[in-house]
Amino acid sequence: MSRKRPHQGNTRRGRTSGSRRKQEALLEGTIRIARPGLATVETAEGTFAVAHGGIREAMNGDEVQVSLVHRGGTEPMAVVRSVLQRATSTFLGTFEQAGPLGAVEPLDGRITRDFFVLPGDASAARCGVVDGDVVAARILEYPARGTAGVVTIDRRVGAADELDLLVETVIASHGLATEFGPAALEQADGLVLDVEGALADPHRHDLRDRVTLTIDPTDARDFDDAVGATRLDGGGFEVCVHIADVTAYLPWGSPMDLEARQRTCSTYLVDRVLPMLPERLCNDLCSLRPNEDRLAMSVLMTVDAGGAVRGARVFPSVIRSRARLDYETADALLDGHLEAGDLPCDEEVAPTVARMIALLDEVAALRRSVRARRGAVDFETRESKVLLDERHRPTGVSVRERTRATSLIEEAMLMANEAVAQLLAERDIPAAYRVHERPAPESLSATLPVLRELRLLQPGEADRLVAGDPYVVQDILARAKGTSGEYLVGALLLRAQKRAVYLPHNDGHYALGARAYCHFTSPIRRYPDVIVHRAVKARLAGKLESAEQRAIARELPQLCRTCSDRERVADAAARDSQKIKMAELYADRLGERFSGIVVGCERYGLFVMLDDTCAEGLLPVRALGEEWFSFDEGRMRLVGEESGRSYTLGQRVAVEVVGANPARGQIDFALAGRRP
Repeated sequence: MSRKRPHQGNTRRGRTSGSRRKQEALLEGTIRIARPGLATVETAEGTFAVAHGGIREAMNGDEVQVSLVHRGGTEPMAVVRSVLQRATSTFLGTFEQAGPLGAVEPLDGRITRDFFVLPGDASAARCGVVDGDVVAARILEYPARGTAGVVTIDRRVGAADELDLLVETVIASHGLATEFGPAALEQADGLVLDVEGALADPHRHDLRDRVTLTIDPTDARDFDDAVGATRLDGGGFEVCVHIADVTAYLPWGSPMDLEARQRTCSTYLVDRVLPMLPERLCNDLCSLRPNEDRLAMSVLMTVDAGGAVRGARVFPSVIRSRARLDYETADALLDGHLEAGDLPCDEEVAPTVARMIALLDEVAALRRSVRARRGAVDFETRESKVLLDERHRPTGVSVRERTRATSLIEEAMLMANEAVAQLLAERDIPAAYRVHERPAPESLSATLPVLRELRLLQPGEADRLVAGDPYVVQDILARAKGTSGEYLVGALLLRAQKRAVYLPHNDGHYALGARAYCHFTSPIRRYPDVIVHRAVKARLAGKLESAEQRAIARELPQLCRTCSDRERVADAAARDSQKIKMAELYADRLGERFSGIVVGCERYGLFVMLDDTCAEGLLPVRALGEEWFSFDEGRMRLVGEESGRSYTLGQRVAVEVVGANPARGQIDFALAGRRP
């Protein structure tokens, strides 16, 4: 896109203002708008928050010129002075006729300006657009101070009753891509599976005679990992992890690769998946479906009787999965509620499949002990998913918790990721390493008052905790387990952790207690895994200094930053879409009472998570009683100044649903039997 003439900021023309502007240092950077009024600007000098009212005519992703201001002795904040280059040229919005003009209201909540279709523009009629339709609008003139933007309509997306507008708004507001370009689709359509051609590569092994299986959620459509295991003579195990060989179909710099780099990951919304790769790959050629030949990247690990990995080999392969199981089936087998003969696979391999699942379960238990001994910190989680009917209306909630089946797959994937990272790190090979830094001392210090109050600190542990000793964190979590303070302690220690990111070099993974770690096991849905696969293949072929690897190394720092950023966006979009449908579900349950636990505490109220569905809602301060409640931020609690009643994280409460706002994904509670 060509550089635009700068749009001048909103400044006075007086002599004083002019002289002040001459002294301002102008920086160039990219503006990132999280929500209306909240934005940051990424510049070469650092990332700065945008001051109130400082976004002006900028839109998310624009290249801007900013000046830095100091208000009230705070950190410098940015004010947009001009837009250098626009990032957004089209957007989705709802169309309404407004007299001679057509008005298009963006679905992206971060775009707060007005856009109109001019009277002489016949695009609405040409596309058959009527009031309330969702349209794709192309910007002809960008909004400026005091003037609206001008758009034309490129196409009609659909009527409001044909689309789930709230989910469409989530997609637009997070800038998620929904369609692939024609070049990428053409490339995908031209792909074929060529097993014999692939086996001509001397580094690729034919493993089709080995029994392998997949275990995934019931509703999974893409199967990117398969597993197997055998017991070795003299003790120990061989554990095999086979991952879809995406890079066999995804050349560096190809149309599909360029689009995958922009997405960086698949996004799992409540009602759909927005894939990183075209369906031809993720649900067909790269999906390890049972009884079909597939190209894979295999990790064969030798594990001793104590669970330690003693050796690992990584290479391209051809495999043929023999069974497709879901977690429920695998758990039923492990718990003795299902016989091998009842497994959904050919009867001649069923006994082998059953033995493999038992072996992987045994290895998983050993690996959990190994990780605990080296200082891995494990936080218990529950994951809820709203169930929808064919019209995308919520019908219930599925809550997924860790089971023996999910754990055996998780441990196999962790082991493979770590083994691959170790192989790359030993030669200091640039790749997308998954790095988790030690928590900041000040963040851990903030937990000490609560831990002392709950008597969970032993003598001498305070200094070790502040230093980030993972064994102390383990011990505190173990002491809190089963007590009234379990949730509070877990939440405080989890909040003190840093977020894991992708980096082009290895710095270890604190929470896993791993010297080296990367993501290798999901290249269908994560671009960092694709980068790692390419690095592994280059190492095997002796092509680490090839032109392609040098090009990847040049772009790797920015790729890692983009992957880290887009991962956060995808996670936020997934949460927002679930909240919308959860609020829709509880909008039909007003007046009903539920048991829950306090999972958040703010000055304005408590966030309560219900036991049966993990739905979260707000219990506002005004619903707690007539007295004044003071907020104790350090101990995460609200305390009544007259009665002394307190509410804190982990406390159990009975609540009544008094309101729901699906558009905001909000559920409102009152104390059961006490409406405000």
